[in-house]
Amino acid sequence: MRTLSHRSRGVLAVVAAAVLGVAGCDAVGGDSAAPARSAKPSPEPTPPWDRSPGSVAAVGDSITRAFDACDVLSDCPEASWATGASPEVDSLAVRLLGKTGAARHSWNYAVTGARMADLPGQMAQAVRRKPQLVTVLMGANDACRATPSAMTPVSAFRADFEDALRSLRKALPKTQVFVASVPDLKRLWSEGRTSSMARQVWRLGICPSMLGDAQAVDASAALRRNTVQKRVEEYNKVLREVCAEDERCRHDGGAVYDYRFGTAQLSRWDYFHPSVDGQARLAEIAYRAVTAEKPLT
Repeated sequence: MRTLSHRSRGVLAVVAAAVLGVAGCDAVGGDSAAPARSAKPSPEPTPPWDRSPGSVAAVGDSITRAFDACDVLSDCPEASWATGASPEVDSLAVRLLGKTGAARHSWNYAVTGARMADLPGQMAQAVRRKPQLVTVLMGANDACRATPSAMTPVSAFRADFEDALRSLRKALPKTQVFVASVPDLKRLWSEGRTSSMARQVWRLGICPSMLGDAQAVDASAALRRNTVQKRVEEYNKVLREVCAEDERCRHDGGAVYDYRFGTAQLSRWDYFHPSVDGQARLAEIAYRAVTAEKPLT
């Protein structure tokens, strides 16, 4: 072993004295601060909104079932904006998961004719799949009644929507929800009322509160349609407010309501439900909302 020189031993003595002096000062409660410990970096918080969920379940009504998109008076789920496999639509599920992923990990529990009162039951079905994202487009049938007086009261609409989200949240705390606004029903009436085919199909009972006696433009008819339109706006206010209370819920910011569906985006049989092209536009709106860095406003 190598012997330390006289000079080296002197340097070590000075260093040792300095160390002992600091330790002694700390021991008697001196002013010297303890050396800072290197803190471990805090883990990044999990964002409340995942822009690339791995599975999708859809709930809603005839729009999400793509009613009248492919054949007259028939559902066409393969053309659904939410979960359909049609390449012409490029549904939300396909955009998020790819064609194979969508086939395996997306489910459509929407029912033609469903109202908000049916949403809790549909949500219970969706919960069994444990989806990472649930899409909701519901409310048109609550306004599309035999008469305006038969429309779902706003308070009941709110209670059923809250109930559905509450049951989802209880079962799946981290599942995300995308909520689409109710379309502008009066806009759909104005687009289709000049079509004899549309009027003939409307007489079978499609949204009579708005579409009944489609060519009438007198004061009574105008009041009826405006009453329905106001109720749709109230429903959309409920959807926006309730969704805003849940950090894992995103509303479309009124994008579906504001979208100006033209004849190309409406069914060629009823001029009311979205066509295949209209379903594609809905898919675009949903994808933009789900993948945005911040919620749409």
